[in-house]
Parts: sequence; C-alpha cells; structure tokens
Amino acid sequence: MDLLSGLFLGKPGWMWAGFFAVVGLLIAFDLGVLHRKNREIGVGESPRLSAFYVAAGVGFGGFVWWRLGPASSVEYLTGFLVEKSLAMDNIFVIALIFGFFAIPRRLQHRVLFWGVLGVILLRGAIILVGATLVARYEWVLLAFAAFLVLTGLRMLWLADHAPDLGRNPVLRFLRGRFPITKRLHGDRFFVRLRTRGGATLFLTPLFLALVMIEFCDVVFAIDSVPAIFAITTDPYVVFTSNIFAILGLRALYFALAAVLHRFAYLKQALAALLVFIFGKVFVAEALGWEKFPTEWSLAITVTILAAGVGWSLRRTRGEAAAAVDAR
Repeated sequence: MDLLSGLFLGKPGWMWAGFFAVVGLLIAFDLGVLHRKNREIGVGESPRLSAFYVAAGVGFGGFVWWRLGPASSVEYLTGFLVEKSLAMDNIFVIALIFGFFAIPRRLQHRVLFWGVLGVILLRGAIILVGATLVARYEWVLLAFAAFLVLTGLRMLWLADHAPDLGRNPVLRFLRGRFPITKRLHGDRFFVRLRTRGGATLFLTPLFLALVMIEFCDVVFAIDSVPAIFAITTDPYVVFTSNIFAILGLRALYFALAAVLHRFAYLKQALAALLVFIFGKVFVAEALGWEKFPTEWSLAITVTILAAGVGWSLRRTRGEAAAAVDAR
C-alpha cells in the first residue's frame, strides 16, 4: 500500500501502476489474443487497429485531465500528437529496413512484435535520464531546444535522401563479428548450422532487421524525446504520451506501408514543427512567461501537421490516380 501511495517522479505510485497495467493489457490483447500467430495484418484490419490505439491514447488524455487538470491534458495531447507524427518518420525507415533485408510481410509482424517491446524499454530509459537531467539542471531544457533546431534542419536537408543501410556501423559490426545466414530461415532469429568446426549458431537476416529497427529507434528517441520535454517537463505526461504514441506503431506501419509515398512533404512539416517547438521555449524565456500557452502550442502543432499532410496528398494525387488506373 505504501508503494502505491508513495511518490515516484512526482506522481503517486498507483498512477504509474495503473498506466503500466493498461499498457500491459493492451499488449496482451493485441499480441496474445488478436495476433498469436505470425501472419500478415490485413489492409482492412490495420487501419482499425491503428484507430483503436489512437482512441486509447486520446482516451488516456481524459484520465490526465481528471487527475492533473486541463493544462496537463493539453500538454499530453500535444506530446502524443507530436510523437505520433514523428513516428511516421520511423515508419519510413522501418519500410527501408524490411526492403533491404527482403523481409516478407508475413514475417514483419514478428520483428515488430519484439521491436515494439524493445522500443518501450529503450524510450523509458531515455525519458528517465532526460527527466533527471531536466530536474537537476535548468539549462538542459534550453540545450534540448537548441538541439531540436539542428534536428529540424538535418531532417529538412535529408528529406529527399534515403539512408544507406549497407554502410550502417551497427550492421557492419554484426557482419564483421558474427556468422550470418544469407537467407531467411522461417521466423527464426537464430539458427544452428553444421560447419567444418561443428554446429555453429548463425544470426539470420530477420534478427539483423530487428537490431536495425531498435538502433534506429534509439536515434529517433534522441531526436524526439527533447521535443516532448520542450512541451512539458512533467515526467508522467512525457512518458505516458510517448508510450501511447509508440504502442500503435506496428498497426500504423501496416496501415501506411503501401501509401508512404503519399506523405512526400511530411518530413518538411516535421522539420518546421521541431523548429517551432524550439522557438516557443525561447519566446517564453524572452517574454518572462512560465511556459508557452499550451492551447496555442496544440493549435499550432495541429496546423503545421495538417498543412504538411494536406499539401502532400494534394501534390501526390496524380500518382494515386495513376496507380488506380494501372489496376
């Protein structure tokens, strides 16, 4: 009882326990009931599942409103929207990784199953470190904000450049130190094969894809976690909005993998969003505000993202029509 009533990162233990219980139930229902077998998530199923996770994330914002007030709820929804949007960039890279290793759609579910679990643990560790730094050193928040400008400019500069996965240092390290099979072996991450020296444990391309997805998420987390700390410094709001945005990543990938080309200008919108988040921290500092108005922040965030999505769909509608005619 004392554990549940005591404070952890400024919030009662029962609030953290309740959140983890909800997340655990969602994961168990999705991965343990709906998708117990390795199979391709259908075109009709993935949008419904993605919408369910979005609804769950928005619904949790109601709980935040009830316990922490409207200002914290708006910060939660802004953080959830920003992280969900930045996850789109993650999906672009995941699609490239699966294409690079020639992972068929029926096996992609298994990689993303373990990938999402790993991402939750990695994000939790990074957010915990970030919350500790922000609480101890005020200048860290300004450093985060400045870092967002560099991230936004890098995203804008590399918007039309796909990463060269073959030259990735993590992949080169694995290939240089571990035996790796040239082909897939079903849904296995490891396989034991006979060699001249006896039975040897090999890594499979499926495992390499998993490692690359986890590595890329660390990179994305370093970019995105400062963004949400620039929105709110409440560790509970930061962590819950981040995790709820990640939970639906697998369903979002299957829902959008076939139409990623329609979001051609989303990266530019995300770059503008990161620069705005940077700007509002310094505007609040210059005007002597405690923080930038949360309602304005949410409204501007929605406007930037809506403009990016709307412009992308408008500019690529010719490609969509051509694809339909080709059928």
